[in-house]
Amino acid sequence: MPELSESEIRSFQQARGLSVTGLVDEVTARALEEAQWKLGDRSLNLQEPPLMHGDDVAALQSRLTEMGFDCGRVDGIYGPRTELAVKDFQKSVGATVDGKCGPATIIALIRLTKIVSGGAPSILRESANQKNRGPALANKTIVLNPDGDDPLVYDVAVRTEGRLLALGASVFLTRGEKNNPSESERIAFTNNSNADLMISLHEDSYKNENAHGAATYFYGSEAHGVHSIVGERFASLVQREICARTDFANCRTHAMTWDLLRLTKAPAVRIDLGYKTNPGDIGRMSRPDFRDVIAEALVIAIQRLYLAAEDDAKTGTLRISDLRKAGIRR
Repeated sequence: MPELSESEIRSFQQARGLSVTGLVDEVTARALEEAQWKLGDRSLNLQEPPLMHGDDVAALQSRLTEMGFDCGRVDGIYGPRTELAVKDFQKSVGATVDGKCGPATIIALIRLTKIVSGGAPSILRESANQKNRGPALANKTIVLNPDGDDPLVYDVAVRTEGRLLALGASVFLTRGEKNNPSESERIAFTNNSNADLMISLHEDSYKNENAHGAATYFYGSEAHGVHSIVGERFASLVQREICARTDFANCRTHAMTWDLLRLTKAPAVRIDLGYKTNPGDIGRMSRPDFRDVIAEALVIAIQRLYLAAEDDAKTGTLRISDLRKAGIRR
């Protein structure tokens, strides 16, 4: 692979939904390696870890998904669920059912691919799963992921946990007050918990102290043409609730392909609660009453995610006491 200039690296990172640094770190190097593979360049199959990964796997998953075969999330990783979808496809076209995507399977895919009317099946499934769980928080499992060992976001997570528990939700934190699991351990913990939603709480930082404000991120890839519809909806809700209830600057909602968002099975959203390098933002987050407001904004956004449109309320107007009075817990 030819050596890339800093501007080319930045352009690639921007297009792939990665942090734009201009440096080839471990994540960017892996993305560059994945980008070199196009569907048909090699045979794809389930292997012992490390699993096969690349843009060719993502293209395969996209084609299967368009035809209604359930690969789960289009993440570019050839795992057991992708193998099962390949087998289902092979069975449907009368091909050898071995779960391996070789030349014959690829040719059949290209010939038979069609777009399903009404939206991609993976999006429809994700939306349907959300609706089937109903509006009550009592049957929801929420995972809160306080970033690193940051005590302020941990405190926000604990305050949010208490409010969710009071409304009947099952809540798990990925870490305690002092331990600091790796990102892969946090992802595995969330996946093993069968969560309905994963919320990752952060404080951002920047070399210039003028950077400030709150932002939210959900899984989405322009390169692969996919996104989490529930993740995008929740990111938008929580961004609006936080900005309506606080004086945080609105740094908007963005699609990214970070591993935490891509590899978590449940809809996952990262929330940046200001910049720890900005005096104003850190001053806000240092106040217990401000962290209370953030916790309430999170809980209200979670509830709004599961409310039908006709039951929803204007941003910034609902209170947790309203949920209790309305009997949401039932």
